[in-house]
Amino acid sequence: MLKKRLMLPAVAVLILCGCEKKSVIQPSAPIVGVSKVIKENVPLRIEVPAKIMGSLEIQVRAQVGGILKSRTYNEGEYVQQGVKLFEIDPAPYEAALTRAQGTFAQAQSELRRTSRDYTRMQKLHKNKAISQKEYDDSLSAYERAQANMKVAEGALHEAEINLGYTEVKAPISGIVRKEAQSVGNLVSPNGESSLLTSMVKICPLHANFSISGSTWTALAKSYRSGHIELADKNDFQVEIVMADGSIYPEKGKVIFVDSSEDQQTSSVSIKAEIPTNETQKLLMPGQFVRARIIGAEYKDALIVPATALLSTQSGFSVYLVKEDKTVEVRPVVAEIIDNIAVVRDGLKANDVVVSEGVVKVRPGQPISPLFKESK
Repeated sequence: MLKKRLMLPAVAVLILCGCEKKSVIQPSAPIVGVSKVIKENVPLRIEVPAKIMGSLEIQVRAQVGGILKSRTYNEGEYVQQGVKLFEIDPAPYEAALTRAQGTFAQAQSELRRTSRDYTRMQKLHKNKAISQKEYDDSLSAYERAQANMKVAEGALHEAEINLGYTEVKAPISGIVRKEAQSVGNLVSPNGESSLLTSMVKICPLHANFSISGSTWTALAKSYRSGHIELADKNDFQVEIVMADGSIYPEKGKVIFVDSSEDQQTSSVSIKAEIPTNETQKLLMPGQFVRARIIGAEYKDALIVPATALLSTQSGFSVYLVKEDKTVEVRPVVAEIIDNIAVVRDGLKANDVVVSEGVVKVRPGQPISPLFKESK
């Protein structure tokens, strides 16, 4: 009995010692992937939704009234500038031209007669063979004939123009859309009936799109500071990504950037010119595609894998690996491009950050680093 009593305190001491030893065991450092911050040139790429539009869209309207006699094009086809599209019944305008020509001939004849009379009167007046009134009357008749000649000349020119307007020709080279008036309809130069069709210029086409104001501001700052360089030193290029993911073979260029930000969408409108020809069938006005801004690169950019970025309410941060292999949280200013992050502020070249297994890491915790490629 005494022996059992002596053994109980000894067992208790062993248990307490075992618990105390267990409490001081530290967890092993987690193995995580780390990457060095490297410095190199990185191509810029911003991809946004875009809409294809004609570089010029116009309405074709009748400039004289009458019965629409014929349509001489196929709807939706490409036509050259100056090709006849419609014909308005020319008969009334041919008759008007004939009348104008007759009036013009009469005015010419009267001008020649009064000119001869005035020339004779000048000689007689010089020799004082006629009165001043007779001289003045001949001069007035001659001047009146000159004025009538100008009126007749203007009426003839107007009649010729109106007859020419009976042939409605393509004002531009482009695609002619569906007719707005059928053959046989009465059209007029005023009101809704004047609209005959519309045309769109497809050589070149335009791509209209917007990017966020913050992105544009960052882009402009980087360009002014020299961090971004243009390939051709003049324009950003634009690549068109089709709905199936294929790339349109011709690259465009930015030709317009709005001078103000849209207050409702907080975006900046941009227009790009896309080279095309009349036979291509890939791009059409009204088509929705994606526009990819290219032709520039970040000069001497600091890059890390995009997986190294931690998104917080205040922006991005990373786990920076210190010399003692512990980590600390470092806020950064960065932009994600595909699978990499371009860091504008917060890191320097050759810094080491956690790029894989960030969920295993806590601030101040030691790690077992396993180096990975930064790209």
